[in-house]
Amino acid sequence: MERMAIELDDRTRQILDFERVRPWRGRSKERIIREHLGITPTRYHQLLLDAIGRPEVLAYAPELVRRLRRLRDARRRIRLAHRLGRSALRE
Repeated sequence: MERMAIELDDRTRQILDFERVRPWRGRSKERIIREHLGITPTRYHQLLLDAIGRPEVLAYAPELVRRLRRLRDARRRIRLAHRLGRSALRE
């Protein structure tokens, strides 16, 4: 199946490809982010979280975006449960 051409800026495409390939095996992800992308790990995660909410990004990397959204949503539920003083497992 051929992918349709998706218009993404280079930075977003680099971040998605980096997250998909996971080139940091055995090395510090933070260090690799700085070396390969030239940004701080904090900025990387800000851009990644922003990107996974956009429809064109979902079209570019659907499996990756769905996985990252599930992880994001699970973390949000856990944070909310901690704020409310109950276990996220009960929900």
